[in-house]
Amino acid sequence: MTEILSSYVAGDWHTPSGSPEDARAVHDATNGQLTHHVSSSGIDFAAVDEYARTTGVAELQKLTFHQRGVILKKLGAYLMERAKDYHEISFTTGTTKRDGFVDIEGGIGTLFTYSGVARRQMPNSTVHLDGGIERLSKNGTFVGRHILTSRQGLALQINAFNFPVWGMLEKFGPMFVAGVPVIVKPATDTAHLTRAVVADMVESGLLPDGAIQLIAGDATPLFDHLAEQDAIAFTGSANTAKHLGGLDCVRDRGTRFFAEADSLNFSLLGPDAAPGTEEFDLFISGVVAEMTIKAGQKCTAIRRTFVPEQHKEAVAEALLAKLETQGVGDPREMSTRLGPVVSDKQRNDVLDAIDEITSAGAHVLTGGREASDELAQNLGGAYVAATVLQADDPWVDAVHDVEAFGPVTSLITYSSTAEAVRLAARGRGSLVGSVVTHDAEFATEFVRQVAPWHGRILVLDRDDAEESTGHGSPLPNLIHGGPGRAGGGEEMGGLRGVEHFMQRTAIQASPDMLTAIGGEWVAGAQRRTGQHPFTKTLADLRVGDALESERRTVTLEDISHFAEFTGDTFYAHTDEEAAAANPFFPGRVAHGYLIVSFAAGLFVQPDPGPVLANYGLEGLTFITPVSPGDSLKVTLTAKRITPRETDEYGEVRWDAEVVNQNDEPVAKYDVLTLVAKE
Repeated sequence: MTEILSSYVAGDWHTPSGSPEDARAVHDATNGQLTHHVSSSGIDFAAVDEYARTTGVAELQKLTFHQRGVILKKLGAYLMERAKDYHEISFTTGTTKRDGFVDIEGGIGTLFTYSGVARRQMPNSTVHLDGGIERLSKNGTFVGRHILTSRQGLALQINAFNFPVWGMLEKFGPMFVAGVPVIVKPATDTAHLTRAVVADMVESGLLPDGAIQLIAGDATPLFDHLAEQDAIAFTGSANTAKHLGGLDCVRDRGTRFFAEADSLNFSLLGPDAAPGTEEFDLFISGVVAEMTIKAGQKCTAIRRTFVPEQHKEAVAEALLAKLETQGVGDPREMSTRLGPVVSDKQRNDVLDAIDEITSAGAHVLTGGREASDELAQNLGGAYVAATVLQADDPWVDAVHDVEAFGPVTSLITYSSTAEAVRLAARGRGSLVGSVVTHDAEFATEFVRQVAPWHGRILVLDRDDAEESTGHGSPLPNLIHGGPGRAGGGEEMGGLRGVEHFMQRTAIQASPDMLTAIGGEWVAGAQRRTGQHPFTKTLADLRVGDALESERRTVTLEDISHFAEFTGDTFYAHTDEEAAAANPFFPGRVAHGYLIVSFAAGLFVQPDPGPVLANYGLEGLTFITPVSPGDSLKVTLTAKRITPRETDEYGEVRWDAEVVNQNDEPVAKYDVLTLVAKE
């Protein structure tokens, strides 16, 4: 009897009730052998929902953003040590070692990225500040700003079959940092690989109780429990996205819905990239890579290959020659570049799509149904031959509407930049487009016009090719998603991905209240003076601790000496007549950096102490010119305190305001220091 895949729900592993005959059968894509069954029979979905909302929310939201980030880093290292085991499972889905690296190591890599986002771009607290202070009143006693807090619900991720590890982890990372418990619903055909990774995540003991659950099989009953504080993040077909967007929980109860749908992405060869240029070769290699990696089963794969009319024959010849070098066969063999698609059903869907495109006005240059049938017969798995179609008319609807989700692309010609722009937009919204050109003028005109229709655009040429990650690789630092047919959603994008699963709230209050709520000192809030704040460790320092310095008078000799010493002899500092002719200056004025240097001398505490280093300034603005004879004073206030989880020190951001003898602001900036915890 074959295994029925178990789920992880409500803190325990659940073996489905019923017999394998009542479950969905899954076969090895390479040879068609039955491997296991998948079912969610017997799961108490009300308990799944309750466990996430109570245990998951409570345990996860005890942690600060930095603490969550540290866990992700440890979890990534834990999973990376076990990556070899995941590759063995991945072979059964038709994935080569090269393909698996994109999914497995690439997916684990997103955890490291989001660990960095949490620890470097967010405070060590549970409230994230979004943007600056908005002055709402004349005297500054009523101000506002936006904050982001963790929503009090769960995040359900529904993933496609093609990236069972990456698809799960690229969503889990930002969801976890946002403080939202996650329920994973993998695609049935590759759920066994997702389950193996989730099992290790649970076994690691690193995650708080309730942070993750896994449903193998149908998760439809869970939709009845989703409500206002919840979110659904979906990756898959446009038709399924449309169905999910119409669920009662989304339409009536306000569940957030994010969709990343398959689209007809393009790659375009620029008019300058003639045969023999580096760009021509890069283009051919890129198209072939997107056809063969994961057997073309990528939501970002190149479905429409745009080429200048004059290069049509050369491109077709080069593509076919390159494809002949791509070994087809068992993905376990190192020589294999093109493995099978995930299942016989998927194979039939791809071949049906090819037939639909060809019957509508395209012809097969290589591959197609006959060649695919021969492959499947010889190799015994769900194989589809690499297929290049030529659109007889670039505007035939099928090549812009029908997606063959496999190793298939359609060659489409264009005769002008304007036509290329219209053809790219004809996909009605795509996840990614790429343009291969060394002509900056063409790239600028083309990219600016097609950008509204695409979530990401790669501009590839000889200068960035060596380090480029390629057309089809979404990166966790950048958004992944697209408008229109591509679903209209966004994933990843660094901090942006975290914000999707948090609540942005506008807070209106006094400066003191806003300081307390946000954890960052706001101008106009109370300051506490007395002990020099540079003598306080993080254990003693508080937001609002401040120093008001003595005054220092700036002399003409100071300005002249600074000019000579630094070499900054700009006329405003050295020539009275020329300076007076400038409408911004009353005559010779002090250098801005002289002001900053004098300010440091006024607030620094020279003895060894908790302040370990000054590592920068931010937001430096010079407001009022300083003339010889002006008297300067600086007020330094502890603005934000960020202890580091893994070090014996933290970061302190100080608000520095320099004023003259009339209390007019001369300069404003933030001073960044590292301060010992004890």
